Amino acid sequence: VLVFVLIIAIARFVQDNTSLLIIGLMISAATSSMVAMLQFVSKAEDLQTFIIWSMGSVGSTNWQEVKILALVVLVGIGIAVSQVKSLNALLLGESYARSLGINISSSRLWIVVSTSLLAGSVTAFCGPIAFVGLAVPHLVRLAVQTANHKILLPLVAMAGASMLLLCDVFAHLPNRTQVLPINVITSLIGAPLVIWMIVRNKKVSV
Repeated sequence: VLVFVLIIAIARFVQDNTSLLIIGLMISAATSSMVAMLQFVSKAEDLQTFIIWSMGSVGSTNWQEVKILALVVLVGIGIAVSQVKSLNALLLGESYARSLGINISSSRLWIVVSTSLLAGSVTAFCGPIAFVGLAVPHLVRLAVQTANHKILLPLVAMAGASMLLLCDVFAHLPNRTQVLPINVITSLIGAPLVIWMIVRNKKVSV
């Protein structure tokens, strides 16, 4: 929550995307050092719980937590849907978006709020799950051949959920009594996909 509030505050004063990215990397480095310090002083049982959480799992939540997660995700999706017009306008640059009457600062703020709610809530309950958020949007865009966020948003949401469920099924296959960390599966599937997308884009640009 503290990092979320900090990012919102910085985004209101820093308009340059590159600067925001660098600030984000610095915040990530600072929080990583804090996590490392907490790991160093934690008890063995707490450290084991943290390690299991960091590997990612969709089966470690109870129904009460699922209700909270669903509520937060619905709010995040609702905010994202409300920003579809702004996202489409920003594809053609900030000057064009302003000419359509889009409030750039407000739109950027709500986009950050939506992203933080969606990514933060899922990470809090399921752990940091790799590659789904990185690979799926690009795969969907390649598949449908459009940049219209009105089409992309629902398709990406469904494709991301489907990929995560498929990875969870694979995580249960090796052994019925022990479940593989879901990050193992998402990394095995996601890493080749990302490499393929980078190579494909390089070939297209050439």
